[in-house]
Amino acid sequence: MNEKIAAYAHPDVLVSTDWLASHLDDPSLRIIESNEDVLLYDTGHVPGAVHIDWRRDLNDQTVRDYIGPEQFARLCSAHGITPDTKVVFYGDKSNWWACYAFWVFQLFGHRNAAVVDGGRAKWVAENRTLTREIPKPSTAVYPQPAARNDAAIRAFYHETLAHMQAAKPMVDVRSPGEFRGEVTHMPEYPQEGVLRGGHIPGAQSCPWATAANPDGTFKSVDDLRAIYQSGLGLNPTDDIIAYCRIGERSSHTWFVLTYLLGFSSVRNYDGSWTEWGNMVRSPIERSTT
Repeated sequence: MNEKIAAYAHPDVLVSTDWLASHLDDPSLRIIESNEDVLLYDTGHVPGAVHIDWRRDLNDQTVRDYIGPEQFARLCSAHGITPDTKVVFYGDKSNWWACYAFWVFQLFGHRNAAVVDGGRAKWVAENRTLTREIPKPSTAVYPQPAARNDAAIRAFYHETLAHMQAAKPMVDVRSPGEFRGEVTHMPEYPQEGVLRGGHIPGAQSCPWATAANPDGTFKSVDDLRAIYQSGLGLNPTDDIIAYCRIGERSSHTWFVLTYLLGFSSVRNYDGSWTEWGNMVRSPIERSTT
């Protein structure tokens, strides 16, 4: 474990590309690629990595929600994952979707999990091996979890509204333009049908990328403390909600606060702005700064 990773509050949930390269043949490991660009995996991936498509595999295809315990058990079993398997996630966009998939796995209590620091971009930049060979792991037996535990790390609209009314800390991790209400989507992304722009009253703006280095790796623990504790005034024991557009960017910030800084109560509001900005009579603020 390198010095930077060892300094985090929970260093066991982050691995380096060097570590991954030395564990490609580890039978107790399942490497998972999860990207925004769902076609990227087929162009080449880390040897042995399976593909989890966040749209198809993690989301219910009818109701706006995540898969349930039965579907989760089937997904893991199909990829040769047991409750004892260490799952290691990586992906594009500085690990947005890797952190998102990691977060969904935590809803079902799969604690033996980690993220590759720097994700796919760092692996590629280091000229490490990519393959188009699709692994075919033997089907495993993953017992169906008793329930999906949303309460601990997931926030719903009514909970976020109550959180706002109680003046508890919220972090809006979208771009400054989205926060100010100038746009309702990320730069260079399509409009997704949000009717109102702005932010949840009382939320502080801290774009997700503030926590990342130019190469996509996470910043050092000292830098992260300066951003979130000194800069935003957050405390490790605060009850915090993070949100973005659909919960993918805020998964990255949730990961940073929970595992790298050791905050004890952080929830991801995955309904985020596509829900809040469309909800009738939702409180909204706009600002010029």
